[in-house]
Amino acid sequence: MASSAAVIESGDAAVNSKWRVLFASLIGTTIEFFDFYIFATAAVLVFPKLFFPAGDPTSAQLQSFATFAVAFFARPVGSAVFGHFGDRVGRKATLVAALLTMGLSTVIIGLLPTYGSIGIAAPLLLVLCRFGQGLGLGGEWGGAVLLATENAPPGKRAWYGMFPQLGAPIGFICSAGIFLVLTATMNDAQFFTWGWRVPFLLSSLLVLVGLYVRLRLQETPAFLRAIEQNERVAVPIGAVLSRHALILVIATFVCLATFVLFYLMTVFSLSWGTGPLAYPRGEFLIMQILSMLAFAVAIPLSAVIADKRGRRAMLIVATVAILAFGLLFGPMFVKDQPLLVLVFLAVGLFLMGLTYGPLGTAMAELFPTAVRYTGASLAFNLAGILGASLAPYFATSLARDYGVAAVGWYLAGAALLTLLALLAIRPGQVHD
Repeated sequence: MASSAAVIESGDAAVNSKWRVLFASLIGTTIEFFDFYIFATAAVLVFPKLFFPAGDPTSAQLQSFATFAVAFFARPVGSAVFGHFGDRVGRKATLVAALLTMGLSTVIIGLLPTYGSIGIAAPLLLVLCRFGQGLGLGGEWGGAVLLATENAPPGKRAWYGMFPQLGAPIGFICSAGIFLVLTATMNDAQFFTWGWRVPFLLSSLLVLVGLYVRLRLQETPAFLRAIEQNERVAVPIGAVLSRHALILVIATFVCLATFVLFYLMTVFSLSWGTGPLAYPRGEFLIMQILSMLAFAVAIPLSAVIADKRGRRAMLIVATVAILAFGLLFGPMFVKDQPLLVLVFLAVGLFLMGLTYGPLGTAMAELFPTAVRYTGASLAFNLAGILGASLAPYFATSLARDYGVAAVGWYLAGAALLTLLALLAIRPGQVHD
């Protein structure tokens, strides 16, 4: 087996150039999150009306959110499956497979018949496709982060690691932008008849771009060294659970507040804002798009600070701020005050960027190279189950029964658990 140095000298370093690596990690997560968010938006605006029996609108909305949650339970399965091949076969091939899984599932959703056409089979097929989305994203995020961080020069690991994270705000802006254009150019009859399908079908074009870029990549230097030094393990998930179980639990809770915050500021806020608070759908989507700019700005800012001051320190500061922000839900997320709501969304998503920017790098550093794909992906996606899968459902129930302020307390509680997990990390648990 040729050494990693020999591979670099042979010209692969020129092929795996800095910008190719960063673009490949960014475009993949942008596509994955675009696919994920168009489902989230449709779960609020479309699926309750078209894929579930007519009846109580709140019950249909909660059923739609339950379907939305299915992907988060699929993501750890994706972490185990794709993580196994990512740690055994390589980052590149696994990332291509994850992208195809996510992309095909999304395109099929755009072709599904509705409840009015095939009855109960419609939501069942929707659940199956949603499971496929979660399976693909479960393998995507960890691989994209490793692609970036394992190619990073010294002192720039958080900066490189934030490029996949930028896919989140870019993907959301693209998805919300498409739904905004559809809302502005179609009447309700057109939108609910065929317009909602357009974003799902357009995803196929993005997937083709992502595949082209990723197929031109070479393997990461860190994985090549693991091959050379015979560090790979036969069953990566078994090694994670037997040798790194404690750090897996800690890493999962480190991600918890990030997931709760994001899905409260996007899915729940869109549902509650266009429902009980009665903001027009187009107006609220514009507010969300503008607030996403704050998210996008905070990601590179936090990465720069994390490279200078440390990933853990940056995450601790961001988590304390998220805890305090939870107290603002009641007074800021209110009816008939769009400017105040815009500030509320922007502050929340700016804090999201502060925690999300260094998170991928921090997760990767908690696991050794041989099980890094599996370990980082599994922790991130287990946190998705705990922090995001049912967040819109819980938040809607809390707001309905106890008021919006209770949703803020829910966020504050999640932030407290994340803070405790961050304080539990010791220097010896961090790997190069």
